[in-house]
Parts: sequence; structure tokens; C-alpha cells
Amino acid sequence: MAILINKETKIAIQGITGREASMVTKHMLDYGTKIIAGITPGKFGENVYGVPVYNTMKEACIKHEINTSIIYVPPAFVMDAVMEAVDNNLKFIVIITENIPIHDTVKCLYYAKKAGAIVVGPNTAGLINPEDRVKIGPLGGDNAERCFVPGSIGVISRSGGMTAETSWMIKRAGKGVTTSIGIGGDPLIGSSPKSLLALFEQDKKTEAVLMFSEPGTRFEEDVADFIKEGGFTKTLIAYVAGRFTEQLPEGTVFGHAGAIIEGGLGKPSIKIKMLREAGVKVAENYDNIIEFLEEL
Repeated sequence: MAILINKETKIAIQGITGREASMVTKHMLDYGTKIIAGITPGKFGENVYGVPVYNTMKEACIKHEINTSIIYVPPAFVMDAVMEAVDNNLKFIVIITENIPIHDTVKCLYYAKKAGAIVVGPNTAGLINPEDRVKIGPLGGDNAERCFVPGSIGVISRSGGMTAETSWMIKRAGKGVTTSIGIGGDPLIGSSPKSLLALFEQDKKTEAVLMFSEPGTRFEEDVADFIKEGGFTKTLIAYVAGRFTEQLPEGTVFGHAGAIIEGGLGKPSIKIKMLREAGVKVAENYDNIIEFLEEL
């Protein structure tokens, strides 16, 4: 099993005719993902690697059974794309686009939540379920098997690149993953580590979760509180990157837009302390992840 995506995931890509979206479409199709339709206004009748293109999501939904949207449109049009997906009753939306105006992000996430839709992103590399051979977004590129093999470990990562790297560490330890998710590097995202841990808790196939964390936000502190409250009872292994950033001036942005330490908020040392107090296995060095995995 896995969370969020499986063999029943049927996808429409909003912005499919763009250069990057077209390339990722081919990689996803080659992996086995079911891409049913593409949406680009004014491009009706075209196709991208055999995927038919429509002017609107409504037209696509009339012709096809679709339950998932991938948004690849420019930042200024993301809010309209999310609303269009939600208005057509899609319950899972993955926003690949980055640099979205913050007020638009707030409106998108509120609109989706009010309708009961789950959002991953924005600014995400996507997610992958190697057992069912379903991947959303550029995660894994054109050779996903190099890093992602089926198994019983869930992966949650703020960084898209480290989603693949962390999954490869699991492979090196002789294990595999159920679902690997790049949650997005922005301060405001649709699915936090806490919300995803709640889903992994209910997934019978997932025995443990590996989390790659960065400075900034309260995501890890919320995870620690969630575990203490009994919300997640499986093994959680974590690595918190960027401890050196605490020596930088407050307000310095490190890497992703959400990786910012300010007013004591988001310090890696605090995250590590709280996670360990909650019983999380926190790796001192990145390579220690393998040792923790081998102990499972």
C-alpha cells in the first residue's frame, strides 16, 4: 500500500504544453503513471506524448474520469488553476510551481481545504509510489528506479533533491519505500509533515518513516508534539540539516524560502532537541540514517 497515490490515480496536468511539463509528462508515462488529460487554454485538440489537451478542466472532466491534478502553470495563474481543479471536484492537487505570490498561496490552500481537497506543494518535486509505479512531478527524473524501490519505509522531505537522496539511503540499507514525498520548500504548504505522518500511521504497509528536515518553520516542533500526543506511534527517523545556519545573522534565508531562522523560530538545535524528547531517532550525521534503518 501507500498514501495519496496508487493504481487508481488518474491525472490531469494543468499547463501540460510547457517545456518542463511536457518533459515530465514523458517521464511519468514511461514509469507507468496514468495521465488522462492535459489542460492548456487555446491548445484544444493537441496532444503531448499521446495525452489529449483541453482548454479547460471542465472539458477534460466531461470526457474522462480524473481525480488528481498536477499544476505546472506560471505563478500568476496558479490560484485560478487550483480553483478550477477544486470546482471540478478533484480531491488531490500537486502544485509544482514555485515563486507564487504569498497571498495567492493563502487563498489556494484555504479554497482547497474548504472543499476537502488535499494539496502537496507549492514548490514541490512531487511524490512517488514505486510499488504501484506511480509518480507525480519530476521526482526521480527518467530513471526513478535508481533511488526508489518498493518497501515499507515512508519518506517526507522538505527538499525535492533530498527526497531522492534519502530514498537512495533506504535502498543502500537494503530496504525500500512505500511513498516518498517532497512536501515543498515554501513556508506555506498544503501538506505538512504532521498531516502526512497521520496518513502513514494509517497505512498498514508503512512500518517506519524517514524525515529530512531543514531550518525554518515549526513543522518539526509540531511533529514532536503530535508524537507526544500519540498521533504517530511507528518509528520515526529524522535528520535535521543546516545546523551551521544558527551562526548566521537572524533573518538570513538559507536555501528554500521557508528555511529562515528568525526570533528563535526554526533553529535546527531546537528541532533536534524536541524530536529526541519525543522519542524520534535523530541522526547526528546523514550517514547515520543507514544505521538506524538497519536496526529496524
